[in-house]
Amino acid sequence: MDHSYSNTKPHQKGKHLKLNDRTTIQELHSKGYSNRAIARELNCSPSTVGYELKRGTVSVYTGNVNRYKAGEGQSTYELHRSECGRKSLFLRRHKFIDYVSHCFHNQGWSLDACVGYALAKGIFQKDQVVS
Repeated sequence: MDHSYSNTKPHQKGKHLKLNDRTTIQELHSKGYSNRAIARELNCSPSTVGYELKRGTVSVYTGNVNRYKAGEGQSTYELHRSECGRKSLFLRRHKFIDYVSHCFHNQGWSLDACVGYALAKGIFQKDQVVS
């Protein structure tokens, strides 16, 4: 905001939007501001505002009207952030981890013995094993 009494810091370029940025987008969009004008207020790209409006727009009044909701945009953002990034090998190879855990705890084998036996007997392939 460009008021002298405003205590909020402007959005930094290259940073993710916060909930208060999304609230500002919601307020200004409902007043009829363009994406470019909203972007000037937030100090970000107009395409960022456009993407955010697309991400957080929901149907209200039994689907007759579409409105941007800051909370919906924030929850969609958090969902996307939780699903991004490379998944761990331990999450993708849970069957092997379960097998090793069973052999280690119930049969008293060492971890190397579990891996060696699984490879020797063909229970798991080399690309299914976590070292």
